[in-house]
Amino acid sequence: MASVTKRVSVFKQPRGGFVKISDFDSIVINDDFVLNESENLGGSVVGLVVDYLTRLIMGADSEDAFRISLEGARIAEELGVKEGAMKTAKKLLKGISDMDDDSIVNACELVTFDVWKRNTLVAMMISENSQIIPPDRDTIDNIRFLLIRSITFWGEYGPIAKDGFNFAPPKCNVDTYKKMLDTGKGTYGGYTPTVSSGDGDFLTADTLWDFKVLRSKPTSKDTLQLLMYWIMGQHSGQDIFKSITKIGLFNPRSNTVYLKEVSTIPNDIIKTVENDVICY
Repeated sequence: MASVTKRVSVFKQPRGGFVKISDFDSIVINDDFVLNESENLGGSVVGLVVDYLTRLIMGADSEDAFRISLEGARIAEELGVKEGAMKTAKKLLKGISDMDDDSIVNACELVTFDVWKRNTLVAMMISENSQIIPPDRDTIDNIRFLLIRSITFWGEYGPIAKDGFNFAPPKCNVDTYKKMLDTGKGTYGGYTPTVSSGDGDFLTADTLWDFKVLRSKPTSKDTLQLLMYWIMGQHSGQDIFKSITKIGLFNPRSNTVYLKEVSTIPNDIIKTVENDVICY
C-alpha cells in the first residue's frame, strides 16, 4: 500500500521517464516580480502554504483548504505526542484569511502538522527534536509573490471546477475500501491495493492541474504523478473526470505553465502505468 507520491518515488521508470517534461508545451508568464534569493523555510513548507492559501483565496472554505493540516493535528493529538494540537491548529486557522503577513505566518506553522497525516512514522521520529521556525521577511515576501502569481495564473487558466479532489467511487463505502486493503484484491474507484491513497490539486473544465513550487524544472516523477492522477480519475467513475483531456503543471517560482494533451501520450505507456505502476 502506498500513496501516489510514494509510489512515484520508488517506481523505476525507463530512461527519461514515461512522459518527458520536454514533451509538454511550456508557457512563461512574464511579470515584474523578482523573488528574494534566500528563504529560511524548507521548500516543502513554502509549497504547501502557496497551495493551500491559493485554494482559500480562490474561494475554498478554510477548513477544506487546510484539511490535511487539520487531520495531521488530530492524528498527532490522538497519538498523545502533541497535547492540544487540535486547539493550536484551529487557533492558527482562525488567523488565516488572505495573503497578509499574519495569515502567511500562521499558515507556515499550520502546515507543519501535514507530516502527521502524510507520513506518521517520520513525524514520530522527528517530533522530539522538531522546532517551528517562523518565516523571515524575505520568505514572507516570496510567499506573497508566489500567491500573486498563482492568482494571476487562475485568471488566465481558470475557473477552478474542483480543488482537493480524490479518486474514490461516486458512492463511497468504507467497508469496501477496508476489504480491498485487507485482502489485497479489487479496486476502490481509482485506488488499488498498490496505490491506495492520494489526492490532487485542481481541476478545470478540461485540465487536471498540479502546483509544484520548484527551483528547478519538473522531473519525470512529477509528470508520472500527473499521468497517474489522470488514469486514476478515469477509473474512479466520477463524472467530473470525463471531460479531462489535458494534464498541466504550474510552477509559480519560474512562473511557467506546462501543458499536455493526454491523447498525445502513446496508449502503450498509459497501459504500462495502469498495469505496472497502479496495478489495476
